[in-house]
Amino acid sequence: MHVPDGFIDAPVSIAAGVAAAGAVAVSLRGARRELDERAAPLAGLVAAFIFAVQMLNFPVAAGTSGHLLGGALAAILVGPYTGVLCVSVVLLMQGVLFADGGLTALGVNVMNMAVVTVVVAYAVFRGLLKLLPDTRRSVTVAAFAGALLSVPGAAVMFTLLYALGGTTDVPLGKVFTAMVGVHVLIGIGEAVITAATVGAVLAVRPDLVHGARGLAAPLKLRVGGELVDAPAAAPAPAPATARSTKPVWVTGLVTALVLAGFVSFYASSSPDGLEKVAADKGIDQKVKEHATADSPLADYSVKDIGDARLSGGLAGVIGVGATVAVGTGIFWTVRRRRAQDLPAASASSTASAAV
Repeated sequence: MHVPDGFIDAPVSIAAGVAAAGAVAVSLRGARRELDERAAPLAGLVAAFIFAVQMLNFPVAAGTSGHLLGGALAAILVGPYTGVLCVSVVLLMQGVLFADGGLTALGVNVMNMAVVTVVVAYAVFRGLLKLLPDTRRSVTVAAFAGALLSVPGAAVMFTLLYALGGTTDVPLGKVFTAMVGVHVLIGIGEAVITAATVGAVLAVRPDLVHGARGLAAPLKLRVGGELVDAPAAAPAPAPATARSTKPVWVTGLVTALVLAGFVSFYASSSPDGLEKVAADKGIDQKVKEHATADSPLADYSVKDIGDARLSGGLAGVIGVGATVAVGTGIFWTVRRRRAQDLPAASASSTASAAV
């Protein structure tokens, strides 16, 4: 759903850019609370993983494909504020390095693919967790539902922005019907990927899933044919925060590199939902050439490498590396700000108490 330059006029693109900048600023402040010793090392990895999986377009209908947006996955794994930042980093890398998503439309894309997906997905996720039992299965089910609804939510936002500043004269009803219809199908793929990934992390390190924190369903034992709560263990287990995140980080990075560097070659070559709707309805009549169309990594291939598989795989590996480096730098900077804020807040509380 990467919107190129020329779909939305300049005034609305600028307004979307201002709104996106505000959302990122709010997220930077909110992420200070989320990026603790568990989440901080993984946030850059989550961004890189989303970048990699976005290269894996999957078929959803005749001549149409879809790909992960990632807002739901990021929000559930590392928190909603950090999730907005994760997807924003991915969009920035894609626009600057790979000519994917217009630079003047960056604000539009951040609003569609980062802000709306996170808000919708996390609201649905949290709402369902209040209704479902406190189990890991409930977290996975809620993740599935949140991801499913986040994608058509983004399609609705695009339709709204098109209604305000579309550069072509296409009836709004046709745009809405086509966009929401195809993105409901794409949402199913988003939901499957999100639920599978969240479930995999839950299975090995549930303490690393932001959306599952506080989940404390008691262990059950079968006694005399009935399930009863198991007695608490005598020695307290080592705190989750003391456990190393290195194995998860390494496994996740290797997975992202394999997906982007190898599996992406087998992704669907059909246009994604927005591209297909734009071509069918005429939304793309005034599309503009990307400002970085001459980038050596444009279109996810390395310039001057003739072998398509090698070129695409190497571009994917470079993209994962760049995204994890930039994302990690940003998130560790935010983490340091959190560390600086905590002593200041503690000192302020102590001074207030003394008075």
